[in-house]
Amino acid sequence: MNVLKTGVLMITLTVMFLAIGALIGGKSGMTMALIIAFGMNFFAYWFSDKIVLKMYGAREVTEAEAPELYGTVTLLAQRASLPMPKVYIIDQDQPNAFATGRNPQNGAVAVTTGILQILTRDELEGVLAHELAHIKHRDILVGTIAATIAGAITYLAQIAQWGMIFGGRSSDEEGEGGSPIAAIAMMVVGPIAAMLIQMAISRSREYGADAGGAAIAGNPLGLSKALEKLQMASQRIPMEANGATAHMFIVNPLSGGSLLRLFSTHPPIEERIARLEELAYGRPTRA
Repeated sequence: MNVLKTGVLMITLTVMFLAIGALIGGKSGMTMALIIAFGMNFFAYWFSDKIVLKMYGAREVTEAEAPELYGTVTLLAQRASLPMPKVYIIDQDQPNAFATGRNPQNGAVAVTTGILQILTRDELEGVLAHELAHIKHRDILVGTIAATIAGAITYLAQIAQWGMIFGGRSSDEEGEGGSPIAAIAMMVVGPIAAMLIQMAISRSREYGADAGGAAIAGNPLGLSKALEKLQMASQRIPMEANGATAHMFIVNPLSGGSLLRLFSTHPPIEERIARLEELAYGRPTRA
């Protein structure tokens, strides 16, 4: 169901992009926006792992330096039939973790010092398995494609805004567009709708990584208990996190400043825990 939902959302983004492009950008504006957005996200796809790891001061560790952590990742990677990812530790008190890497051959898992202090072995296995599931599902690629289309929609809106400021489109492109009122509405609504769909895709991939991680670890309750601890700790212990990378973490590092769930990159923790318990017990645990 998560794969189907992601597919529907991706198709919706694509259709929205084509419709908005035809309405407010014309063919040339639509093509230019797509090329610019693709270029930016191509760069992000190839280099974002190095950028985000450096951003948080992540330090790569060897088996000799962190034998328990490294050994757990090795065991789980073998279960998941994945190449051994690089393992990093981030010197942060807030317990959290994320995975990065453009494909399974270039995967990396990063955990904070805080998470190593508060989780049991079963709980840590659940978290690490969740991150390996992101790598296995190629969620970074999915996120990059979604960001490319959403970014293109935003660029189209900006192109249209500048066009209106400097006298509008040429007469040959006016025939390609639609109503000026509809174009103005799309300039405002389009980027917001694209952002909401992109966030919905992120939430869907988190559910998929929860289920995939539970299968890799073989114990859904380990991850569910870990999520409960991480949620409480993230509200008590602040973390200097960049909002653009918050979606990468297993729990939102910025959750202290609560936003509407509609605008969240993460599903509600309560719902994630309920789904994991349903996997463990084989029956619904929600009311």
